[in-house]
Amino acid sequence: QVQLIESGGGLVQPGDSLRLSCSVSGRMFSRWVMGWFRQAPGKDREYVAAMTWGGGDTDYANSVKGRFTIARDYAKENTLWLQMHKLTTDDTAVYYCGALKAGWGPSIETGARYDYWGQGTQVTVSS
Repeated sequence: QVQLIESGGGLVQPGDSLRLSCSVSGRMFSRWVMGWFRQAPGKDREYVAAMTWGGGDTDYANSVKGRFTIARDYAKENTLWLQMHKLTTDDTAVYYCGALKAGWGPSIETGARYDYWGQGTQVTVSS
């Protein structure tokens, strides 16, 4: 059983940076995909970014491309993080990390296909 725990959310101002972490426990496989999604109040869960757990493939939603970076922290082997820069009010949401056993492919942007989820961490961008 895989468990995911997000942390690092908070209240920041527009233009600020923030780094979210996802602590992973349980057995993982290099071909699995780790994704970040977010859900704003009254909206559906939205894809943000994804990468293979073993590295080599990354992908971003157009809305965050060039501002966000997804990566695995190899110093802390079971940690995934999402570095966010130039935050705007549109980035306000609960951010979730998920694990997809099916591997890299068209499903990486579909939250319903993910097998495991964390509880989420709130990011609020406000002046």
